Amino acid sequence: MILVFGKTGQVAQELAAYPNVSCLDRAAADLSDPESCAQAIRNTKPAAVINAAAYTAVDRAEDEETAARIINGDAPGAMARACADLGIPLVHISTDYVFDGSGTAPWTPQDATAPLGAYGRSKLAGEQAIMAAGAYHGILRTSWVVSAHGSNFIKTMLRLGRDRDDLTVVSDQIGAPTSARAIAAACIIMAEGLMSDPNKSGIYHFSGRPETSWADFAREIFSRTQITCSVTDILTRDYPTPATRPLNSRLDCSATEKVFGLTRPDWRQELTQILEDLGETG
Repeated sequence: MILVFGKTGQVAQELAAYPNVSCLDRAAADLSDPESCAQAIRNTKPAAVINAAAYTAVDRAEDEETAARIINGDAPGAMARACADLGIPLVHISTDYVFDGSGTAPWTPQDATAPLGAYGRSKLAGEQAIMAAGAYHGILRTSWVVSAHGSNFIKTMLRLGRDRDDLTVVSDQIGAPTSARAIAAACIIMAEGLMSDPNKSGIYHFSGRPETSWADFAREIFSRTQITCSVTDILTRDYPTPATRPLNSRLDCSATEKVFGLTRPDWRQELTQILEDLGETG
């Protein structure tokens, strides 16, 4: 059995559809109480653990960095120590926000990290705590997560696009949407791969293809659903937010494909499925 931390998040809801997966909600294991997470692993003694839970309020984290650090940093560390004690692997979802977003080259797992804000710092702390614990691990950095569940860019655009004639959307942040369904599948494959070969432990990248901007992503959403709202490009500097977003979220996923056979999903195909799941047929 694979134990999953998280039940209501985008990736956790996709993981729940897999056989032999048990998802823990906050009542069963609260990430703000890291030791409860470790105890849940010790009590359950699963074959592997996937951490699909996190503090994801990027802007609010600027005022709540301590809370973000406990949930995104201390809790994964506690999970990893429990996994190390049991000799089982931990797959942990991380983020492109651990980088500063400079340049235009895709980030490799070996590139130097330099998070721009509290959220990125908290996620980097989680990565470091996992590696320090000595557990077999797969840290999976991803970007721009979307699905038919929860809150995400697709659902926001559908809502706003129907209410407005024109939207301004940032065009200088470049990355790739990644479906929660594809991330969940990647987590399962990584967990199984680590169970059979712990030497595959490490940091990996996984994102959709091809790269695009948020503005062009919005245009594609509207085109698919025949929403007539027009999109006007805007620069990040002209759309201030409490937390600074990375401009370059391109991820080099070649190691993930080489080690686990995971190819980057085409986000345009994933968008088709998500819109169908939402009942959006245009």
